[in-house]
Amino acid sequence: MSGTDENAARPEQGADAGAPDADVVELATKIFDLARQGDAGALAAYVDAGVPANLTNDRGDTLVMLAAYHGHAEAVTALLARGAEADRANDRGQTPLAGAVFKGEEAVIRALLEGGADPNAGTPSAVDTARMFGKAELLVLFGAA
Repeated sequence: MSGTDENAARPEQGADAGAPDADVVELATKIFDLARQGDAGALAAYVDAGVPANLTNDRGDTLVMLAAYHGHAEAVTALLARGAEADRANDRGQTPLAGAVFKGEEAVIRALLEGGADPNAGTPSAVDTARMFGKAELLVLFGAA
């Protein structure tokens, strides 16, 4: 799976293509770190205050991807409840669900499925990842056994 230590946020479409303001980068770094740490309450508060639910770093990893990859089901659920996309792939075509399968994060897998994630989305998909790692129980869960 993709590395998740990059913190530079991508500017929103239509925003000035110049270098982001240092305060914006600092805030984005803090929010990406909250996703990695699984601080569901703080993430929810930032999104409720106007931070995009699909905030993306320079590798295409969303807050959901970072929370999922680091095993934080509660943070994933909070973000999905606030409009984050369950299947938003990063720059390598990987989805949060495939990342959760790769990491063996069962609670995150269930949270993503409850939030509408498609096990066939992405490259490799969660189904492909489960097959690669011989996770027959997940293939059954995904309806792909």
